[in-house]
Formats: sequence, structure tokens, C-alpha cells
Amino acid sequence: MKKIMVAVLALGIISSGCKVFQKVPKEEPAEEVVQDNAKVFSVPKTKSEIREEPTSDRMFEEEVEKPVRVQSENFSFDQKEDQVKNENKSFFVIIGSFSSNANANRYKQELISQGFTPIVLHSETGYFRVCVNSFVNEAEARKRVYQIRNEFPQYADTWLLIKK
Repeated sequence: MKKIMVAVLALGIISSGCKVFQKVPKEEPAEEVVQDNAKVFSVPKTKSEIREEPTSDRMFEEEVEKPVRVQSENFSFDQKEDQVKNENKSFFVIIGSFSSNANANRYKQELISQGFTPIVLHSETGYFRVCVNSFVNEAEARKRVYQIRNEFPQYADTWLLIKK
């Protein structure tokens, strides 16, 4: 009888500490949106990404910026004159990526109407990157990314491409 009690107790302790038996919160499935014949998936935010509304005691805290995504890759310029103007620069502020050159150029036209001077880069990965600024200095490039995110909330996913 003692052996049975010890075995049951041991199983209870083991199963309570084992992750297999713990409940894992379910994630919401990604929402699919179709834009210009291109599928765009919005991924649900994790708990750490969800911002709480500021309470009165947190109203005066400085807002923390979302980190800048950085990616390094080889690419070519879509237009020869863009290459001449930017060949000595290494840091490119990317505001959109497309699998189709036509979609990238359509987006480029939208950005021109908003005051940007975008160029299209053809990445080694096959994507067409829409760049709005290029810099020699990484600190200036990061500063521009934060400026775009603050002035244009719709471009909160702006990121930095480093030329290999």
C-alpha cells in the first residue's frame, strides 16, 4: 500500500512540473488580406507586443521605440540613375517589399504623392525593396527610420537594409 501511495505521489509531482501537461494559450490564426493580387498576412501580436493604455502614473514616462529591424543583403538598383546617386551609400531605409516589380513601382508612385523620393532595389532574395532614403552613416539611417515611424504611423514597419 505504501508503494502505491509513493508511486501516485511521485506521478503527481512529476506531472505538475512537466510542460506537457500544462495548458498553453492558443494563438489566433494569421489574418489574410489581399492587396493588389499579393497576399499579405497580419500576424497576431504576442502579449509582449501589446501595449497597454497609459495610466495616470505612467503618463509622463518616455515612450520606448520599437527596435529597428536590420537585414544585410546584396541588391541591384532598378534604375541606373538611382545607382549613380546611391552607389557610395550602405544603409537604406526600406518602407515596403514586394515580390512583383509592378507592385513595387505602383507603391513607389503612392509614396511620391506623399512627398517621399523612393527608389526600387532588386534584392538577391528576389524581392523588390522600396527605399525612401539612403545614408553613409548607420546612426543617421536609424534616426530617419524613427522619424518616419513617428510622422507616418502607417509606416511603423519601416526597417534598415545594409548593403553587403
